[in-house]
Amino acid sequence: MLTDYTSPPSRDGLDPLGELVEATGRIRSRIESVISGRPELVHLTVAVLLAEGHLLLEDVPGVGKTTLAKALARTIDCHVGRIQFTPDLLPSDLTGVNIYRTQTHDFEFRPGPVFSNIVIGDEINRASPKTQSALLECMEEGQTTVDGTTHPLPRPFLVVATQNPVEMEGTYPLPEAQRDRFMARLTVGYPDVEAELEMLDRQESDTPLEHIDPVVDGATILRFAQVARSVFASPAVKRYVLALVTQTREHPGLKLGASPRTSLQLLRAAKAVAAMAGRDHVLPDDVQLLAQPVLAHRLILSTESRLAGHTAAHVVASIVERTPIPAYTSTDSR
Repeated sequence: MLTDYTSPPSRDGLDPLGELVEATGRIRSRIESVISGRPELVHLTVAVLLAEGHLLLEDVPGVGKTTLAKALARTIDCHVGRIQFTPDLLPSDLTGVNIYRTQTHDFEFRPGPVFSNIVIGDEINRASPKTQSALLECMEEGQTTVDGTTHPLPRPFLVVATQNPVEMEGTYPLPEAQRDRFMARLTVGYPDVEAELEMLDRQESDTPLEHIDPVVDGATILRFAQVARSVFASPAVKRYVLALVTQTREHPGLKLGASPRTSLQLLRAAKAVAAMAGRDHVLPDDVQLLAQPVLAHRLILSTESRLAGHTAAHVVASIVERTPIPAYTSTDSR
């Protein structure tokens, strides 16, 4: 039985923001016991969870993308679904099907793996665009429509997808509309020598992933998400977010800039980062930290930029460097 969590009040005597900081610290500690040497990656992964976004992990095979997704899922006591994307996967394999029952002469809906609180999509860009489109409604609206009937998905609902670089064999580029639904794209990367040596020591005769216990449940995650959304963002910070996003639309090296959805998701992610730091307000530093993970995967380079060897990450870095932080005014107080 799937659980559609509702958000209960905070436990008596505990400050909600302090409780969030303590719990997310334990979540990060559990994940870092499996993913060695990449605390920034783990930090942003938990931030996307709190911001109620979806996460795309991109890198070459074998660097720990799926392990990171599994470790995050194990820290939360909720229903987890896993999908191995392949070229022959059909949309109904994700959303579910209606089955005719001869005993009752009626159709019975059998839900697919998207009816989970956390959906792990492994190698998401190995499925065809037709199958990819089945996730669009799920990720944006928290529901799916099968044979004309709309079915709500449980909350919280988080998609953590992994993908291989598009130049690798058997991959399809994700449609622009689907990339835009992922709040952030993170690159795992190769660990340094010390971190990889630590991984060898830990996993030589054991699997640390099996020892991760849940830290919180789905209801607590929903409550923490509400706490993160209540973090104060001044008009100056909002102007800074819009300035960065607007620059992507006007940059000569880009054919497609960031959407209005990007502005909202960048602000929500910045609020989550601030909450995890124990602050009740957003700083421009929070926005700068998230600019590349939130913006880069949504941008399409112009032909001239690609031929010049530029990347979307380089463009975002240049935009952040030259965009001034708006001055604080008296209207920015709460």
